[in-house]
Amino acid sequence: MTPLPYWHVDAFADRPFRGNQAAVMPLEAWLPDHVLQAIAEENLFAETAFVVPDASGAADWELRWFTPTSEVRLCGHATLASGHVLLTRDGDAKEQGRVTFRTRQGGVLEVRRSDAGYELALPAIVTEPGEWPEAVALLGAEPGEVWRTPGYNVFLYADEAQVRGLDPDLRGLGALGNEQFICTAPGAAFDVVSRVFVPGGGVDEDSVTGSAHAVLTPFWTAKLGRDDFTAHQASARGGDLVCRLEGTGESARVWLGGPCVTVVEGTFYLPG
Repeated sequence: MTPLPYWHVDAFADRPFRGNQAAVMPLEAWLPDHVLQAIAEENLFAETAFVVPDASGAADWELRWFTPTSEVRLCGHATLASGHVLLTRDGDAKEQGRVTFRTRQGGVLEVRRSDAGYELALPAIVTEPGEWPEAVALLGAEPGEVWRTPGYNVFLYADEAQVRGLDPDLRGLGALGNEQFICTAPGAAFDVVSRVFVPGGGVDEDSVTGSAHAVLTPFWTAKLGRDDFTAHQASARGGDLVCRLEGTGESARVWLGGPCVTVVEGTFYLPG
């Protein structure tokens, strides 16, 4: 049995059992893809994050994310969790207060300490007005607007109660592909509320979705007329974020702030 370091972190949470769970596993070198996928399936979290020291010099670490069924192109909460682990564990990172990750499809990402605990920078994902009547029928309630870009779909509802009351046909949504169905509305205690369904990617309802807020941040800053807002993802576990848009055009970045909590630190034993 080969021992591998293992952390279970609740991201966007100030105490255990809230926010979104992620496994974080620093490795010395990449394992075969089928082994990474098997580990993620065993962990059974929305995402398992694997990090390897980046030999290219472009960042401190390479980073990949796997759901129990597939590798994903961008994941916010497991990136925040990875930053939390490395900023807690590694002396150089602790001293600098920041750590960077080179990813395969999301570019170079950064996590740094902030007043909220940590801040995570993700590329801003811009949607355009569109239609998807099949998805709307499966969500079970008619939104006021639908906005889309490949892989991400925003359904804007009138109020928080509509979003909280959704009871979608998850099997039907899953048959539409590995897409995020992001249901959102103005909030009561928070500026924005959302729920996120990704059944085609192996996650029926995600607890707190960083990549969805990389979509929601440019969407809502345009509607609110300001560059920052507070957000709550109204899943069963729930999680709170501070969202900020920085820059314009292709260089625009979304900064997502929130705390993390280590729940388990130990060893994963990989069969030899």
